[in-house]
Amino acid sequence: MQKIVIEGNHDLSGEIKISGAKNSAVALIPAAILSDSDVTIFNVPKISDTQTLIEILEELNCRCQFKDNVIKIDSSAAKNVVIKENLSAKLRASYYFMGALLGRFKKVEMYFPGGCKIGSRPIDIHLKGLIKMGATVKIEGTDKYIIEAPKLKGCKIYLDFASVGATINLMLAAVKAEGITCISNAAKEPEIVNVATFLNNMGAKIFGAGTSEIKIIGVSHLGKGVIDVIPDRIEAGTYIIIGALLGKNLKITDVIPTHIESLNSKLREMGVDLQIKENEIIINKCENLKPINIKSLTYPGFPTDLGQPITTLLTQCNGTSFFEETIYENRIGHIEYLNKMGANIKTIKPNAIVYGPTKLKGAEVLATDLRAGAALIIAGLIAEGTTVIDNVEHVLRGYENIAEKLQKVGAKIDLK
Repeated sequence: MQKIVIEGNHDLSGEIKISGAKNSAVALIPAAILSDSDVTIFNVPKISDTQTLIEILEELNCRCQFKDNVIKIDSSAAKNVVIKENLSAKLRASYYFMGALLGRFKKVEMYFPGGCKIGSRPIDIHLKGLIKMGATVKIEGTDKYIIEAPKLKGCKIYLDFASVGATINLMLAAVKAEGITCISNAAKEPEIVNVATFLNNMGAKIFGAGTSEIKIIGVSHLGKGVIDVIPDRIEAGTYIIIGALLGKNLKITDVIPTHIESLNSKLREMGVDLQIKENEIIINKCENLKPINIKSLTYPGFPTDLGQPITTLLTQCNGTSFFEETIYENRIGHIEYLNKMGANIKTIKPNAIVYGPTKLKGAEVLATDLRAGAALIIAGLIAEGTTVIDNVEHVLRGYENIAEKLQKVGAKIDLK
């Protein structure tokens, strides 16, 4: 297993350029299978999740070229084969092939998706919507899904929860369905708009992406398409949080500030110095952070993916902060290790009470999931001494060149 080694307490200055959004890229790549031609996706982050999705496309007989953050995918000769368990289990986003393959081939066989173990992450909302569109679902063993639909028909679908994954998966299935599909209580995240724009560029007819009501008029053919992956708002938020602790005119570029307004609002409440421009944010460390209360919500609320990173920031606030997690029940894998480093955090699962400020000291810790790993990197950067983070493969699933980006602005960090 790879490790990240950090020598803490170094100010950070310079520029960090934000990569393309992981949560967009992992949906855009499976969406390419719906094209009867070739597509080009720009600004794709070079992370392990995107590489796994490319491997799945190649198993499906698609031709892929990935160079300089650009993927060219030719799916004209795609074949519908079983997606093997060793690939689908590597990441959560493998489930997007359910909607995409069902939309193109009317059948999909694959194993239950993998990803971070941050709580119960059922796909029943996805399946319920697909069944309403005319699909049948069979489960072989405990985790192999066979989903068939000789004819997908548009219908009205109400999501019990505004799930990003379900919203995108049902859009993928609906673009070639017969008639009109209306998704109510749809998720509103920017990544959904990015995927809808890509599909529309290929010839789909999707209206209302980014609102709670999405309308899809089915078409028979999708052709060539081009799209830029939007900037990663979670990566941007992670570096902004780091800047609030160690920044010295630290500049975060290629960011869309409106996508992280919920974070910026909370940071201003804490007293953090933010200079927000059109596509960049300049940030300086704050010596007197005020305690706050935060509640994770669906977009445009505070993102659950930044809950773990901001917990580290809360350890440096002058007083007691409270973090309420409402999306996943097991977002606390990092807290054991923050406390090992000197934090004073109590949990009432899935929530956290953070008492501050506390001085953190370097230790050997474990990244239990993607965002937990990010939280521990932040802790290592502000801790006295050396921090060693094991199992950082989780982190590499979602942050492109994280060690190199931090090195360039003055951090003492190495990936080994």
